[in-house]
Amino acid sequence: MTTQIPAAQRSKADVAALQVRRTRHYGRWVGVAVLLVLAAMLVHTLFTNPRFQWSVVADYFTTTTIVDGLLRTLWLTAAAMAIGIVLGTVLAVMRLSPNPVFSGFAGAFVWFFRGTPLLVQLIFWFNLSALYPKLSLGIPFGPEFVSGSANQFITVYVAALLGLGLNEGAYMAEIVRAGINSVPPGQREAAEALGMSSRRILFRIVLPQAMRVIIPPTGNQLIGMLKTTSLVSVIALPDLLYSAQMIYSSNFQTIPLLIVASIWYLIVTTILSIGQYFVERRFSRSDNKPAFTFTDLKRIVTNKRREVAA
Repeated sequence: MTTQIPAAQRSKADVAALQVRRTRHYGRWVGVAVLLVLAAMLVHTLFTNPRFQWSVVADYFTTTTIVDGLLRTLWLTAAAMAIGIVLGTVLAVMRLSPNPVFSGFAGAFVWFFRGTPLLVQLIFWFNLSALYPKLSLGIPFGPEFVSGSANQFITVYVAALLGLGLNEGAYMAEIVRAGINSVPPGQREAAEALGMSSRRILFRIVLPQAMRVIIPPTGNQLIGMLKTTSLVSVIALPDLLYSAQMIYSSNFQTIPLLIVASIWYLIVTTILSIGQYFVERRFSRSDNKPAFTFTDLKRIVTNKRREVAA
């Protein structure tokens, strides 16, 4: 007589009899092997190819010309980003304005400066005197208070800041606009219900919450701006790249000087990337906090009123 094995025991026995086999990712190991071989080849050629001339790289790495060019690059990056952030914030608010003139002007600005190459814009500003030989400041269609030659006002530094700053402002406008749109409409409606002004709502309610969306792409734009400043070499502004070009145009050590410039760009980019990481982590802390509610906003306004009354 055959003994019936209960279904539960039979399933346990079947599971115990199963052999667990580890999945083998052969393609992954092949990819790792290829990357290691390529990395080994790169390291080998860096240290064995005498044409890299690392001794020349070391000699020019901290020369006065290179360091001065690096400082100008950092200054251009900071100044252009400051112009771009301020201008982009203003343009973003204008694009979101219900006034069609404001929104139309901001849209046209973004369309033009994003639609034309930055290199063309830099050359255009540098040669502005060909279009307007004389620049003046005064009442429109009225008397002039200050006037002078365009070549006197539009120096290489002014042309570089105009080209880099205005172009960056167009891109930052879209970044800030996306950040503002990411804030729930209820936040603004709650603030308006409490009688807060539009300006106070923007700077106290909307922008602080939008920073979580604005910061990451702004960090990327800052790093991109650092490298984009190399375009000012076409208008003979002695930045880091142009300083290296001036040196190798006289001693013909082209590759070593380009390596010097590349290493400095990598060093500064790495520092900026580390700073971006900590800034992003600082602004992402609010993700773990409860949402900002109407009650929180009312409590803040009540406290402010008490402070004013006291």
